[in-house]
Amino acid sequence: MRLHSSTQLKDIRRYYQQQLVSQLGTAVVVLNNRLEIKYLNPSAEAIFNKSLNRLLDKPFVESFIHCSLDVERLEQVVRTGQDFTDADVILEFIDNSRITLEVSASVIMIDGKTRVLLECKQIDKQKQINTEMFQEQQWQAARDLIRGLAHEIKNPLGGLRGAAQLLDRELTPEQREFTSLIIEQADRLTNLVDRLLGPNQLPNVTQMNIHQVLETVYQLKRFDNAKGIKFIRDYDPSIPDIDIDPEKLQQTLLNIIGNAIQVLDENGEITLKTRIATNQTINGEKVKLAIKISVIDNGPGIPPALQDKIFYPMVSGRANGTGLGLSIAQTLVHQHHGKLACHSYPGRTEFSIILPLPKRPN
Repeated sequence: MRLHSSTQLKDIRRYYQQQLVSQLGTAVVVLNNRLEIKYLNPSAEAIFNKSLNRLLDKPFVESFIHCSLDVERLEQVVRTGQDFTDADVILEFIDNSRITLEVSASVIMIDGKTRVLLECKQIDKQKQINTEMFQEQQWQAARDLIRGLAHEIKNPLGGLRGAAQLLDRELTPEQREFTSLIIEQADRLTNLVDRLLGPNQLPNVTQMNIHQVLETVYQLKRFDNAKGIKFIRDYDPSIPDIDIDPEKLQQTLLNIIGNAIQVLDENGEITLKTRIATNQTINGEKVKLAIKISVIDNGPGIPPALQDKIFYPMVSGRANGTGLGLSIAQTLVHQHHGKLACHSYPGRTEFSIILPLPKRPN
């Protein structure tokens, strides 16, 4: 039996460790105790779209436009050596593209020095599909519940209003102010129920360019702009005409922009952006080509606890909000066989309307 020297064994181990790390599909990042990047394997370079040469010695969290990974948790790993896993880390890049990662952090020793090892797995597609399916089920359940309650409320309201009208004929003019109040409040509640039910007319579609709708919305909000909010238009002129209901799409955009204006101050900016999007998943179906309409603002952002619920009826982040605007917008986008999504953090909130482009004939 041939025996190898300890030096040969070390060289063999180092060689295979280097080769295996380079071939791993999982992104591997090594940080020093100041959380600066000391090593990326090729998978990490591919995910971050940057080479080790560009990121070497840069603080990990500051290497991106936005990184949701908690710096304090990384510092705690260095201090205590206690591992952690964060299954929902969002990185945003300079072109505003973003990815979602599952990140595991642990302490390792290299040449007697403390290092933090980050193992990063990209989970965008699966997370997106799971989130959309859950939100779709919850949204539909909320809609069904509201429809049932609405009909139970409207029937007695109609009887109440009719009785008040009959009683009104028998009363003196002084007493009629009470029946008038009953009729007025019954009409108000009926109107609220109708709004909760949302639009029930099918889209009246016509083939046109979405930028015509965006320009109409831009002109309306440009003149109704007491805060002096800056509007930026970033359109892709190559987008083809599609079948849309311009009034419904306009209402959707006005609802979204109206919410943004509510939370912005005089330094606020709203960007209207259009792009062609590829390989999208819309309501569980894969779509090769779609149109993406984005409304982006630089406001305070939506609280994380609300982000999964903002499209449900009666959910609002404002004390005086009705919680109906986004629910109606979601319904209108669904009628176009599209989806409405939101991504938000302080300083940037983006609502995206994804509309599928029709398949080209072979």
